[in-house]
Amino acid sequence: MTEAIPFDFDIAIVGAGPVGLALAGWLARRSATSRLAVALIDARTPEAASADPRSLALSHGSRVMLEPLGFPADATPIRRIHVSQRGHFGRTLIEHDEHELPALGYVARYGSLVSALAKAVRESGVHWLTETHALPPMQDHDGVTLPVQSASGERTIRARVLVNAEGGLYEDSREHARDYGQTAIVGTVSVAAPQANVAWERFTRDGPIALLPCGGARHADYSLVWCCTPDEAARRAELPDDAFLAELGAAFGERMGRFTQIKGRATFPLGLNALHALVDRRTVAIGNAAQTLHPVAGQGLNLGLRDAHALCDTLSIDGATPLALAHFAQRRALDRRLTIGATDTLARVFTVDFPPLAALRGLALTALEFLPPVKTALARQMMFGQRR
Repeated sequence: MTEAIPFDFDIAIVGAGPVGLALAGWLARRSATSRLAVALIDARTPEAASADPRSLALSHGSRVMLEPLGFPADATPIRRIHVSQRGHFGRTLIEHDEHELPALGYVARYGSLVSALAKAVRESGVHWLTETHALPPMQDHDGVTLPVQSASGERTIRARVLVNAEGGLYEDSREHARDYGQTAIVGTVSVAAPQANVAWERFTRDGPIALLPCGGARHADYSLVWCCTPDEAARRAELPDDAFLAELGAAFGERMGRFTQIKGRATFPLGLNALHALVDRRTVAIGNAAQTLHPVAGQGLNLGLRDAHALCDTLSIDGATPLALAHFAQRRALDRRLTIGATDTLARVFTVDFPPLAALRGLALTALEFLPPVKTALARQMMFGQRR
């Protein structure tokens, strides 16, 4: 398969996660008019990626963009979002029917989403190099030379534009970085009294707890993201299941009864790590290669998909040129600034254990219920972003 692949491409995409796959699929759908030749390079096999059990939060806007390529049939819709503080007054509810939408968002298994997108890419004209590692690229006036390494040896790929859709591929440093001093505990929990299609964001003294519905028997399974200090996360990660569930219940409250099961417990550190400039001549970064965000509002993947969709539009219309990439960067500046800024503010304001600030947070949550235009604007930014 590798030997039959042409040497040169208009666009080479490194990284076949959801963002890279979506970009490849969208470009392929536009190829009849754009005539762009696309290569996709990834170190994994599609089968390995499809086995990934992690849960992803997708906005309704992301579903609309992804639908032409394929969307997981087993994704769980979110029809209500409940935001509140543990032990303090103030809460806000966001309902799908307020926005005349079938759902505010969806929770999909990473593997299910990748499988749906991979099927679309396989059926397109995209040249997909699997089990192939990308090495640092070299740019010149006309294009990019990308060395790649596979079991058959090293070769180079020549492209007019290189898209980095694989976080941490070449360097981990970013111009805009912040350590939140938090670690997330993730897993899948079951509850005794589930509320179907309701997502929860509970702000506690330790940090936010997010519970996203992900199906299961009686709709009792939820994807958990519990943010706390690194020391507490390390301690809780080692607790027996019963003790862990008891601490989670004490932190979250009894709104869904008792927590009865935890599966797939893992931890990872939280921080903001974002590029100010997405474009460097003929290379462009999207998805986790461009930014990693705090999970407090579930915006990281959705922002990356909006980046990819806009990049597809620009390249398909303007061609694989530095001018097209500069145009793309201008189009995406406002949405990135608003989304990254809002997520960073939420992560900092709602993770400080300071009683006067907790009272102000409660007032802000309550005020949203009495200011429908503001609440609607915030919800629509989270669902659709700023797309131009």
